[in-house]
Amino acid sequence: MSNSPSQSGGALEGIRVIDLTRVISGPFCTQMLGDHGAEVIKVEPPGRGDIVRSQGNMVNGFSWYFAQFNRNKRSLTLDLRQEAGREILCRLLDDADVLVENFRPGVMAKMGLDDATLRERFPHLVVGRINGFGSIGPYRDRPAYDFIAQAMSGFMGVNGPPGGEPMRAAPPISDMVASQNLAFGISAALVRRARTGQGEIVETALTNGLISMMGYLAAEYFATGEVPGRTGNDHPMLYPYGLFQASDGEVAIAPSNDIMVERFLGALNMQELLEEERFADNRQRMANREPLRELLNQVISQRSVEEWIAHFNEAGVPCGRVQDLQETFEDPQVVAQQMMLQLDQGEHGQVPTTGFPVKMSEAPAALHFPVPRLGEHTASLLDDLGLDDAVQQALRDKGVI
Repeated sequence: MSNSPSQSGGALEGIRVIDLTRVISGPFCTQMLGDHGAEVIKVEPPGRGDIVRSQGNMVNGFSWYFAQFNRNKRSLTLDLRQEAGREILCRLLDDADVLVENFRPGVMAKMGLDDATLRERFPHLVVGRINGFGSIGPYRDRPAYDFIAQAMSGFMGVNGPPGGEPMRAAPPISDMVASQNLAFGISAALVRRARTGQGEIVETALTNGLISMMGYLAAEYFATGEVPGRTGNDHPMLYPYGLFQASDGEVAIAPSNDIMVERFLGALNMQELLEEERFADNRQRMANREPLRELLNQVISQRSVEEWIAHFNEAGVPCGRVQDLQETFEDPQVVAQQMMLQLDQGEHGQVPTTGFPVKMSEAPAALHFPVPRLGEHTASLLDDLGLDDAVQQALRDKGVI
């Protein structure tokens, strides 16, 4: 996998995506589609573009925050508040495979592109959308951001220290999860279209994505009716499982079943603890978590994190060090997986972004294009639509492009 822009196709080669999204939820989805070969046309308001272009740390006048979500795209400026702008959008949709938007429910209808119109005029089109709560229900018109989704989905309620306040996850996880769900949904809809010839409307919501991630916490609530509490870095259902104190820092250790617990305690020469009633099974270990933690830390604190990681890995016990981002991106495994890429942004220099999370053997993701300048491809895309220089100048004079 090369860090240099590639002209080779990917799994989605030949798919044209019209991207009306901004900020994170949506741009991350369309970037993933572009990584896998789709042609992504990012439609932005003239003059200002996506608001993230001016947010985050600016390096050489360029937002690295924006670069994180907008590689492998082309930029077209278009004022969709004007009829001429909407007409150009519809001409683009005539030849597009996918439309992605993250407006609040009802905004597309105000543009004259409600669901019924989209289905009738563009029956082949896969429409992907992300919003806060979904387009049906009493909260459909509410504004939502990641922080609100984390709070209202139950996600924040299970994170944080025992007895402490609810805690948000640092990354904008609801935006990222909704984007990944939408990329999956769009891909599934394209497979269905290949079979049936019919387009589809695919919707994901920030809150729904996080609710779907509640996993075994939701299962236990369904089974018992008991609301799960916050357990910090401890597993809510298993022990020992969490962070333990070595001589020079913390080590993450995750024995996920009784066999692993026996292996873990054997590596510590503490397997006799399993003969004590209070530690004999997981239920007892959960009930006596603090005394067991104290006994384990007495031994683990005698050696360094590096020593324990080598020892536990040799014993087949899942473990790892707690790394900051510098340590993560310097980790040899992360380097081998190419999870940091360098974008050649011309006058702005080399811009690092995270790598491709999905690895494919025959049609791998690739850097096809760097992050586009605002409106960089407007003229060429309008040329493709047959709009000559005079027409484009008139549109420019009206502020449409």
